[in-house]
Amino acid sequence: MSDKKKAQSDDEPVVIENFADVPPVNKRYGMNLPNRLTMLRIILVPFFAIFLSIGELIFTVKINYIAALIIFVVASITDFLDGYISREYDLETTFGKFADPLADKILVAAALVCFCYLKIVNPIPVIIILAREFMVSGLRLVVADKGIVVSAGIWGKLKTAFTMVTIIFILVSLIMMDGGNTGLNATLSLIFTIMLWISVLLTVISGFIYLNAYKKYISDM
Repeated sequence: MSDKKKAQSDDEPVVIENFADVPPVNKRYGMNLPNRLTMLRIILVPFFAIFLSIGELIFTVKINYIAALIIFVVASITDFLDGYISREYDLETTFGKFADPLADKILVAAALVCFCYLKIVNPIPVIIILAREFMVSGLRLVVADKGIVVSAGIWGKLKTAFTMVTIIFILVSLIMMDGGNTGLNATLSLIFTIMLWISVLLTVISGFIYLNAYKKYISDM
C-alpha cells in the first residue's frame, strides 16, 4: 500500500490524497485477471435474469431455474476469486475497488427484482436492501470527488456473502418445490423468508456503519 494511503479500520475508507498518484488500471496492470472476473460477473447478470424469469419460453421452468442457479453460482465464485487474487498477488486497483462492489450490487439486485417479478418474495425487504445499495453507491461516488476510495468493510462483506447464500437457497428451493407438496413448499418458503430478513438486518447494520464512518466527509460537503 502506498504511503499516501491511510490504513484505517475495516469499516472506514482508505484515503488517497491525490488520484494522480494512483496509476490508471490499464496503465499499471492492464485489465488484469481480477478485473476481468469482475467484468465477467457483470456480463453474466442478463443471462441469469433471462433464465430466471422466462418461464417455459425456452426450456421447462425447472431447467431454466437450474441454469439460473448455475450462472449465479459461477458469478459468486468469480466474486471470491477476484478478491482473493487481487489481495494475494497485490493486484488491487482503483477500478477494482469501484467495479467489484458494483458488480455484486448488480447481481444481487437482478436476483431480488426477478424474485419480486415471480412473486416469490415480499417486495419490502427487497426495497430496503436496494435502498441501502443505492445509498452506499451514491456515497462512494460523492466522496470519490474528495480523493477517497471506499473499500468494503467486514460488515459489508458479511452482508454480501449472506445475501448471496440466501439467493442461492431461494434458487435451490424453486427447483425443489413441487406443486403437490404444499408442506415442503411452505417449509422452504419460511426458511428463505427468514434468511432474507436476516440479510435485511445485516444490510441495515452495514449501511449504518458506512454512514457513521464517512459522516465527517459528508459533513464537509
